[in-house]
Amino acid sequence: MISISDDGRALDVAVRHEVLRVEPWGDDSLRVRAGQHAIRDDVPGALIPPKPAPVVVTADGRTGSVVVGALTATVEVVDTDTGIDARLRFTRTDTGEELLAERPAHFWWPGPRMFVPSGGGYGRLEQRFAAYEGERVFGLGQRTHGRLDQKGLVLDLVQRNAEVSVPFLLSSRGYGFLWNLPAVGRVELAENGTRWVADNARQIDYWITTGDSPAAILGHYADATGHVPMLPEWASGFWQSKLRYRTQAELLAVAREHHGRGLPLAVVVADFFHWPHLGDWRFDEAEWPDPEAMVRELDAMGTKLMVSIWPTVSPLSENFPELRDRGLLVGAEQGMAVHAPWKDKGFAAEVPVALYDATHPEARRFLWDTVKRNYHDKGVRAWWLDASEPEIQPGHPHNLRFHAGPGSEVANLYPQAHARAFHEGLLAEGDDEVVLLSRSAWAGSQRYGSAVWSGDIPATWDSLRAQVRAGLNLAVAGIPWWTTDIGGFHGGDPDSPEYRELITRWFQYGVFCPLFRLHGFRDPRGEFGAEMTGGPNEVWSYGPEALASIEESLRMRERLRPYVMEQMRVAHESGVPPMRPLFVDFPHDQRAWEVDDQFLFGPALLVAPVLHPGAETRRVHLPTGSAWTDAATGERHLGGRTIEAPTPRSRIPVYLRDDADVPVHR
Repeated sequence: MISISDDGRALDVAVRHEVLRVEPWGDDSLRVRAGQHAIRDDVPGALIPPKPAPVVVTADGRTGSVVVGALTATVEVVDTDTGIDARLRFTRTDTGEELLAERPAHFWWPGPRMFVPSGGGYGRLEQRFAAYEGERVFGLGQRTHGRLDQKGLVLDLVQRNAEVSVPFLLSSRGYGFLWNLPAVGRVELAENGTRWVADNARQIDYWITTGDSPAAILGHYADATGHVPMLPEWASGFWQSKLRYRTQAELLAVAREHHGRGLPLAVVVADFFHWPHLGDWRFDEAEWPDPEAMVRELDAMGTKLMVSIWPTVSPLSENFPELRDRGLLVGAEQGMAVHAPWKDKGFAAEVPVALYDATHPEARRFLWDTVKRNYHDKGVRAWWLDASEPEIQPGHPHNLRFHAGPGSEVANLYPQAHARAFHEGLLAEGDDEVVLLSRSAWAGSQRYGSAVWSGDIPATWDSLRAQVRAGLNLAVAGIPWWTTDIGGFHGGDPDSPEYRELITRWFQYGVFCPLFRLHGFRDPRGEFGAEMTGGPNEVWSYGPEALASIEESLRMRERLRPYVMEQMRVAHESGVPPMRPLFVDFPHDQRAWEVDDQFLFGPALLVAPVLHPGAETRRVHLPTGSAWTDAATGERHLGGRTIEAPTPRSRIPVYLRDDADVPVHR
């Protein structure tokens, strides 16, 4: 029933119709797959081939073990009231301490794994593990619920606007866990057990790791799913965007104003509807008559042009017939292969639109060839992959049919595959600077240069508070490049004193996000369609008092850019994100596992954003083991305490660790 694989590096387990394989997958890491009758190699996942790690495998028929560095897996075939079952347990090799163990749902049936067939080799899959008192769970992508610790929550494993499903978690018990399935489903992090569910898939696939610190675990995860590229230096500056600049003249006027005022501007964005029809993937010549000249002028000002690329294709697009006829569009299990309504240019009524199939290699090549011809050859080098979940209405991913498989099994993979199209295309052109601002991601997206922003969020204080936790969890889930729409996306009156306070505080927070970007659909807002533009959203749109504070934020980010690039190098090499929860650097400080409204920006800066209107002070925890100096006043504090920090309108609390020399303030 339990045997050693032919190569001597894995355990194979056969119990009735179920088969399992436990094999090393990187340092201190194991991969587990379970299926009916056979283990499959054709199910998409996030893992890349690992570097060989020393492994010791033993088996004696009903028990077996796999030891890879600090992690040990033991498998036991046990007798139950309904026959035999296989159980897995993961421990620290040196101490035998249990990290995670499978648990059956019931003493009778089912066991820790369940397969309920739906036909054709597919079925509902469940994987159950024990729950542990006091455990905290972090990561799992980007969520809008406003919590950092995910324990006690039920989370849908599905991609939605502002909800990014990356099924990797880091536990306070000292392990990391990846549900290596892009299937639609959910995870239940309950007090009486953890359950991972795939609504319809062919086999269970997960990866587990451990290490002597959270940073080591994050490093193993980057090794297993791919390291982020090195961020280009230009991307560390300020990005200007609004919904939307309607013409080449409008966009250039904003860039010239920045330049004339002496304000830094790294990136300016041409948002959606700059095309004739959705899916043309080119500029509308009537509104953008000379893209090459525009790019040349922006380059002379030290500014990159970023363009919005949607994966959606209107039937009116010049590319639709070929994509349809070559089978390069996402299909449907039932009904027509159109997946969202859209008001295309020239039409008052909505038309149903399709999606190119990012999981199809030929579709990826078609998209890139079109993008290269119409943008890259004109000098564009920065890409905004909007609506890359993909955005579908109604949100029924089970009805999608991809080249890689049915939507129920592979839909969550889409944003990763979409980014891959650009990454592969750019590398083929000899470009090694890849920055893709994407509204969604899945495990492994980081290896293709995906940066994520937090989607179409409200312009409220509640939303700002939620962003702090959302960004930290996405960082823990392996996506180091992240940002928000500074000021929120939906709403915000530029003439409102209350909103001016919010956007000022949001800018102060944004300085310390990995990417520093202004965007939003400000008041007054019109109806959705090709003429929409929204209210003003430039840094000078919020009155002289707010502008003075925002200018200081811009200057501060400029001073910090060398430090930012140092942290991007660390993320590239080690997998440790620049913005991270306190516990990553201070795992032995119990309070660091609880704080959810502060973060570290690299090892030297502790940032405590102001998250409530009118706040004059806020509590700040200073982790034990270091001394902390107020970057604005020079006041020094010993760690291991919580202080009441002043929060004048001109700044947020930022502390330097152990006399670090980082130019936060002039």
